Amino acid sequence: MKTLYRYILLIVVTSVFLQSCKKFENINTNPNSPTKTTASLLATNLILNITRAGGDKGFILSALTNKQMAWGELPQGEQYNNFGSASFGGLPVLTNVQKMIDAAAETDKNAYTGLGLFIKAYKLYYLSLSVGDIPYAEALSAETGNVTPKYDTQKQVMQQVLKDLENSAAAFAAGKNFSGDPLLNGNVDTWRRIVNSFRLKVLISLSKKESDGDLKIKENFAKILQAEPLLRSNSDNLQLVYSDKANQLYPFNNSINKFTSYSMVSSVMIDTMKKYGDYRLFYFAAPAVYKTQTEGKLSSDWDAYMGTDPSIEFTAVVALFNAKKYSQLNLRYTAYAPGEPLVRIGYAEQNLIIAEAIVRGWAAGSAKTYYEEGIRASMNFVNNTTPDDTRYHSGRKITATYITDTYLQNVNVSFAAEQTRQLKQIWMQKYLLYFMQYPYDAYYDYRRTGYPNLPVNPATSTNPFDKTRIPVRYTYPSEEYNYNLENLKAALDRQYKGNDRTDDLMWILQ
Repeated sequence: MKTLYRYILLIVVTSVFLQSCKKFENINTNPNSPTKTTASLLATNLILNITRAGGDKGFILSALTNKQMAWGELPQGEQYNNFGSASFGGLPVLTNVQKMIDAAAETDKNAYTGLGLFIKAYKLYYLSLSVGDIPYAEALSAETGNVTPKYDTQKQVMQQVLKDLENSAAAFAAGKNFSGDPLLNGNVDTWRRIVNSFRLKVLISLSKKESDGDLKIKENFAKILQAEPLLRSNSDNLQLVYSDKANQLYPFNNSINKFTSYSMVSSVMIDTMKKYGDYRLFYFAAPAVYKTQTEGKLSSDWDAYMGTDPSIEFTAVVALFNAKKYSQLNLRYTAYAPGEPLVRIGYAEQNLIIAEAIVRGWAAGSAKTYYEEGIRASMNFVNNTTPDDTRYHSGRKITATYITDTYLQNVNVSFAAEQTRQLKQIWMQKYLLYFMQYPYDAYYDYRRTGYPNLPVNPATSTNPFDKTRIPVRYTYPSEEYNYNLENLKAALDRQYKGNDRTDDLMWILQ
């Protein structure tokens, strides 16, 4: 793991050539073959940087962190609450933001400016969520000689994120369609909607600060909802679509990933979906082999699915794994080459965010309508991206009639009258929506809301600071101690009384 500033210096000194592609199938072009840098090539690189996911075991680590999965290979730290350090190593790509804008023709400046501001805000927002204070104003100043940037407070970071997103939306509104976008064909109207949707997401993540007069969270949320264009359907999602072509397969497909057999869907997921009568169970999980082969259950039987408690002793996990008493991931993830699109910003989530804001009194409207539309969009996404084959849904096909007449009528799903229960219903639907999607967002939402009640076992937890809790942050990378110690120490003193522990509450959670 390298620190941002060492990476940037390496880029400057060695004049590394950018490699990118115009189409997803060309991602793996020869990195040793120089290509002339253009705004469109830089745009492709930046867009894919925030939408691609790592392969092998890395693809599943967020699901272990979120307690949506357990793991049958070895005791994984993420499952047992030892999260370790964050990485600043993914940020050097941001040095291409200004290069992209500078390389653009005058007629294209607005669109590429909008894209650049969004990419910067997106990446630094998530980095701040992981540790707290980070460099923002000076984060990309190494190319001008500043290799030890000061840390902004997390409040300042969020203010700058929101300002950059506001300016990004305005730039897209003034721009024209651009080239180099492998996902949305450079449609500035769709990009503007994505940025505005992300603005709502950032604001709802600040719910504990809704009374902060500087941030004006409630007012800004209502203003965006009333005056700005937002995502209209799943077709507007910011998502990476996979296929059966070479270099385009879903990252957890068993032909390219050797770890697929160790996946065990958690009891949190399976028990909840059984309780809700949620057909997504039959799309997310596979029936337990023990249930079908020993007990004679059908794959369409609810009792054929067994969730694994991710907090039990690993020896017990291994015993369940060896006895086939667990539900693996559905074949649509591991054997169907395209898997499903990986969503980063989407319509279903947007509706649930708006529903929460209305329940909180931030905006006018029907929370029930947005809540139900979020559920419909989530279920339709799952169904529409899955072949109509019993291997992938066990005959429990999601239909409009099922959603309206059965699922939304379930006593646990039907929108409640009481505010606290309404919020818990919304949060649980987001948790289900996040399965194998939106890496780590389920963890960040749990950390903010405390819901759902994720299992923690002090006897098995390897959290080095508090075995009774899931960590609430990552520690700073060791390279920051080596190369930017003075500014890091100032940030630690300001936030955590000089400590760097995973049980210390950052500003956004206080």
